[in-house]
Amino acid sequence: MSGTNPNGQLEPLDPSEALELYIADRQTDGASEATLRSHRSRLGHFLDWCEAEDIDNLNDLTGRDLQRYKVWRSDFGINRVTLKTQLDTLRVFIRWCESVDAVTNDLSESIVSPNLTNGENSRDEMLDTETAEAALDWHRRYQYASEQHVVLRLAWRTWMRRGAIRALDLDDYHPDEEYVEVVHRPESDTPIKNKEAGERHVALDTGTCTILNDYLNQHRHDVTDDHGRNPLITTPQGRPHVQTIQTWVYAATRPCQWGDCPDDRDPDECGPAVDRSQSSSCPASVSPHPVRRGGITHALREEVPIQVVSDRANASAEVLEEHYSQLTNKEKMEQRRDYLDNL
Repeated sequence: MSGTNPNGQLEPLDPSEALELYIADRQTDGASEATLRSHRSRLGHFLDWCEAEDIDNLNDLTGRDLQRYKVWRSDFGINRVTLKTQLDTLRVFIRWCESVDAVTNDLSESIVSPNLTNGENSRDEMLDTETAEAALDWHRRYQYASEQHVVLRLAWRTWMRRGAIRALDLDDYHPDEEYVEVVHRPESDTPIKNKEAGERHVALDTGTCTILNDYLNQHRHDVTDDHGRNPLITTPQGRPHVQTIQTWVYAATRPCQWGDCPDDRDPDECGPAVDRSQSSSCPASVSPHPVRRGGITHALREEVPIQVVSDRANASAEVLEEHYSQLTNKEKMEQRRDYLDNL
C-alpha cells in the first residue's frame, strides 16, 4: 500500500486498523513471521497509549502527542536501549502511515530516539526476545547451520560466554544425551572465565542439537587447532579466535537482514550491510555479551528460578541481579507476587 491523496487530504484511520494494514503490507513485502511478531509487539504499546488517550483517528496525531508517548513509555522503567528499539519501530510505522495519508507528512521526523553512549551500550544493551527470534528465524531460512547460526543459537539458548563457545571440542559435544561440557584448558589456549569453577555440563534443547548436528555434517571444517585438538566450531584455519566469534555475532544481529534499518540506511550503500567484516560498525548489531544478557533476562521473565539460571550461566545470583537481569522493578514485584500468592 502506498500513494498520496491527490487532494492532499488525510483519510481517517483507526490506530488498530492501521496496525493490521501495516502488518499485512509488511507480510506482502516478504517480512518474516518473527519480524511481524516483533513489530506487532512493539507497536502494541503505542495502541495501548492511543486507547488511554482516546485517540481513535490517526489524522489527529501531532508531534507533541508522540513526545508525550515517549515520556509515557519511559515511565514504565524500561531501559534506554529497549526504548530506542521501540521508538525506531514506531518511526517506521508512522512513515508508513504517511504513505497512506493517515498522518501529516514528515510526522515521523518528530520521533527522536535516545542517543546511547558507549557506557550505556556496555551496561544496558541486550538482545531482546523479539529481535533474537527474528535473527534466528532468518538464519534458519537463509543461513541454516552456518557457523554464524550455530554461535548465535548457542549464545542465546545456553548463555555461554564467547570464550566458552570457542573452547568447545568435538568430543565435548554429546549429541545422544544432548549436552556439552565446558572445560578449562589454559595449557592449550582455551581458558574459560572462572577457570575450574566455570567448568560445567550445559544441557541443549533438541532444536539446538539438530542445528549443531547439521553444522557438523555440512559445514564444519575437518581441521585441528595449534595444539592438535579438534574444535567443535571451526574456521578453515582451525579454532576461531574470540574476535572471530564476536564478528559472527555482530553479523548475525544486523537487523537489515530481516527487517528495516533503524537508521534508514540504504543496504546497498551501507558497509556493515554488504561486508560481514564491518558488521561491528552497524549501530543496531550487538556483540555476544548482549546476546547472553538477553537470553538470561528472557529466562528470568519466563520465571526460570534464579539458581537454575545462575548454575547454567556460571554467574552468581548477585551478579545476575546487578549486571544481567533487565527486569523492571514492576516485573520483579509481579514475580514475587506469584510466589507469595501460593503461600
